[in-house]
Parts: sequence; C-alpha cells; structure tokens
Amino acid sequence: MKTEITDLVQRSEALLPELIELRRNFHRFPELSFEEKKTSEKIEGMLRELNVYDLETGAGGYGLIATLKLGEGPVIGVRADMDALPIQEHSNHSWSSEIPGVMHACGHDAHMAILLGTAKLLAESAEDPALRGTVKFIFQPAEEKADQNGETGAVKMLASGKLDRLDRVLALHMCPWLSTGEIQVHDGPSMANNDDFLLTITGSGGHAGYPQQVIDPVWISTFILQAIYSLNGRKVNPLEVGTISVGEIHAGHASNIIPQTVEIRGTIRSYTEEVREKLIQEIERAARMAHTLGGDYELKIQKGEPALVNHPEINNVIKQAADGLKIMDAPFGMGSEDFSHFTAKFPGAMFFLGCKLDKERSLHQPDFDIDEQAMAVGVRIFMTSIREVLTDKGGVG
Repeated sequence: MKTEITDLVQRSEALLPELIELRRNFHRFPELSFEEKKTSEKIEGMLRELNVYDLETGAGGYGLIATLKLGEGPVIGVRADMDALPIQEHSNHSWSSEIPGVMHACGHDAHMAILLGTAKLLAESAEDPALRGTVKFIFQPAEEKADQNGETGAVKMLASGKLDRLDRVLALHMCPWLSTGEIQVHDGPSMANNDDFLLTITGSGGHAGYPQQVIDPVWISTFILQAIYSLNGRKVNPLEVGTISVGEIHAGHASNIIPQTVEIRGTIRSYTEEVREKLIQEIERAARMAHTLGGDYELKIQKGEPALVNHPEINNVIKQAADGLKIMDAPFGMGSEDFSHFTAKFPGAMFFLGCKLDKERSLHQPDFDIDEQAMAVGVRIFMTSIREVLTDKGGVG
C-alpha cells in the first residue's frame, strides 16, 4: 500500500500543471445551473481523447458519465459537480471569470479538474490486471440550484436510469478552512437537510394613523418571529442539531399604510429526519399565533436536499488513501450538498479537501480562491481509493 501511494503521489504531482490549466479554464468560463452546455462539451472532448471510456451524455440535463469496465467486480462512482454561482468575482487573476455576474465560488472548477485528472491516471492503468470492476466518472450539473420542481442535478441524474447500480460512490469538496495536505471526514450525518419555508401572514391593512381599525400583520409577525427564533433552544433537544434562519421579510410599500400581508422566507437545517419534521411542525405551531391575534397565515414548505450521510466503510477507504496526510474528523457544518441524494441510495462518502491560501476564505464569496496544489492531493486520494475498491481491499461490510 505504501509503495502504491508513493507512486500515485508522484503521478498526481506530475499532473499538477495540467490540473491548474484545466481549473483556470473552467474558472474563466463558468456556467450557471442547468446551463452547463459548453462545460459539458469540453469535458466530453477531453474524455474522448483518452479513448478508453464509454460516454453517456444528457444525463439529467448536461450531465456526463464516463465508464471504464475492467472485468467482473464492484462498480464505483466518483462524482464532480459542474455549475457556477450567480456571483460577481472580485479578483485580479488573469483567469478571473469572463462571464459578468457568474463565478466558480464553490470550487466546482477544481472538482472537475481533479476528476478529469483521475480519469487520465485510470486510463493509463486500464491494462493493469489487478484492477477488477467498473468505474463511472460522474460529471453532475446543477448542484447549486433546484428547478421549478425542486429537483437538482443529482436527482435528475439518478432518475435518468443511467446510474442504477453503484456499489460505492465518492466525492470531494474544496475546503478553504483547512490547509493543503489536510482533509476532513466524518461518519454518518455530516451536512444538513435543507428545507425552505414561506410564511405569509395576512391582516386587513389600512391607514397607519388609525391602527385600531385594522389587523396589522407586521405587529403579528413580530410575535411569530420571536417564537420561531426561540424554537432551537426550547423545542429541540440541545444534543440534536437543527437551526432556522430567516433570510427575507417583505411588507408594505409606504410608511403611512399598514400592509395587508407580510412574507417571511427562511431556511430550516437539520441532521436527522426527526428534527427535520419537528422544526416544520413547530414553525406551523408558531404561525398559528396569527389566529389568536386576529389574522391568518399560510405556510409553504419546500423540501430540499436530505442530510449527507457518509458510510463508515467508504470513509475507511478514503482515510487509507490519505495515509500520511492530516485527517480531521468532524461534521462539515449546516450547509447542504445534493451529493446526499447519492449517499441516500448507495453506500458513499464525501470528504473535504484542504485548499486554504494565505487567509481563510468562505465558500460562495466573491473573493473565493484555492491553493491549486491541493488538486494533486485530490487526484491521489481518488485514484488510491479506486484502486483499493477494484483490488477488493475496500469492501463494504
């Protein structure tokens, strides 16, 4: 194992100039969710040049699956997401985004480069008789945004019928709070269920100088908001994980008119289905205060991604592949990731790949950037993990 890792470290580091060029090209020409046409075409062209993969395009939109069959054995999927965010980049790099208002601010440009680098190394090993099984490289669209039906790219790819069997599935995410050479793993729930809510509080509205003649939804909403913000501390077990945040409040158009409605939009995050349903029920209970105060309400819940649940045995494969690196074991936070749809269906795991630069940056920020050296580490972990599985060392118990 040590010899194999040393060899893959060298091969991955030799790929680094190519990985950097790839990442910067993807970064210059980002495409939003469900619009990744040129990105997908570029990836397809590069994979065809390797001349060993069976390609399936149009999987769940602009999704692409590259399959290499190496005989009888397990089927392993390795996934990268392709879409960018509606963010105006703030940087002076020569490879800054050339698309106004669109930016790779979550590392998907690096994810694609790492997966392509891994595909190249595997293609070079296609004649290795020790490798037995099938590898599917999954380039997924639309991780960042759901469509009008509430479906992201992962949902659509899984519904396409092109990924009906995966014995194991892996993914990584760039991590700007860890340094290059560090990774973060965690067994079980590691990122959150992600549900949105829209609460509309209705009164009668009227002249602001005569509040006694109206039912004021703004006044009603102040009580409901207090109740919502207190739910975590009083309605959820302190040992459980869950949070509610309000992101938008809309009411009225003039200072002297009490509006008829107030709209409150927010997000509900949790790690378990029990807490997920509990928080939804308690928001509904808080909203009923509108009736007590003379108004009415309507609550709409849009359920999003499930919690990301990492399989311990898949994490063990990742940790073995990361031998010699610093491994942090902790949940990834209350963000969400639609890779969770894969891990809900197949044994799988995602790890966070350290890429911190001179200062810690946040995901989804206009100055987001990475230490590009980290991409060689990502290729090494992916490729070593694939070898572990295809040589029957990375079994799921």
